[in-house]
Amino acid sequence: MSNSTSASSPQPSDALADLVGRAAPSLVAVHSPRWRSSGFFWRSGLIVTADEALAEDGEISVALSGGDTIPAAVVGRDASTDIALLKIERSDAPVVALEASKPRVGAFALALGAQNGAPIAAAGIVAVAGPAWRSLRGGEMDARIELDLSLRRNGEGGLALDASGRAFGMVVFGPRRRALVIPAETIERVAAKLQAHGRIARGYLGLGLRTTKLDDGGAAAIIVMNVAPNGPGAAAGLRQGDIIVTWEDRPVQDVRALLRALGPESVGRKVKLSLVRAGQPMEATLTIGERPEN
Repeated sequence: MSNSTSASSPQPSDALADLVGRAAPSLVAVHSPRWRSSGFFWRSGLIVTADEALAEDGEISVALSGGDTIPAAVVGRDASTDIALLKIERSDAPVVALEASKPRVGAFALALGAQNGAPIAAAGIVAVAGPAWRSLRGGEMDARIELDLSLRRNGEGGLALDASGRAFGMVVFGPRRRALVIPAETIERVAAKLQAHGRIARGYLGLGLRTTKLDDGGAAAIIVMNVAPNGPGAAAGLRQGDIIVTWEDRPVQDVRALLRALGPESVGRKVKLSLVRAGQPMEATLTIGERPEN
């Protein structure tokens, strides 16, 4: 009896190996003090990697496909979206064409990274494909994508591919080591700003804040602990001890939620605050500034 499958038909394992082989030249292993991660060529000589997997200081190098290890310089970093941009003095590696599309739940997904000049891979499915969201550090994410797969530690910063080999984002670790994907749209937007400016502007209030309770009824509010000289808060007339009750007519009950609202789009925006000062209600208008680099 003859086998109904032609000997020339590609097997699923061969197809996956072909996907890895095609992407491998665009992948790098990223070495920083005490950390190992992955990255990929976003533009000629420019590598996108996971910010969280980079050491805060010290020399950085990358191992290219084939094993050559060369120094890399940081162009810019954005902790809020977990994106960092590196530069190397090589321009011969193929760049990745990111696809601005969101995969469907249940679709096949492949996470690719690099280790010592060789590719590493993990296969799974798309577990979550949700709408845009804001990270805990205030970063604007264009979609929430989670993968059900086991990602190696040094695979963080690598590529997420679909069954056709299209790259739809960068794989990083989320809470409880879940595999999250930084979407292609987010990478393109943030990496372009890092290339142009070396940083992402963030909103700045010039205020030290702490969550507190109002005397009447115990509702949560935010108290001003200190005011930076010449900062936006000082310019708006805020003082130590002021209690912020509403922000743009919405109750403010948590400092972290307020700080997450200070994304790049907030710089220069005027906001109306309702305050309580020495027991008396009042209002103030604050113009959000740009956070100093230090």
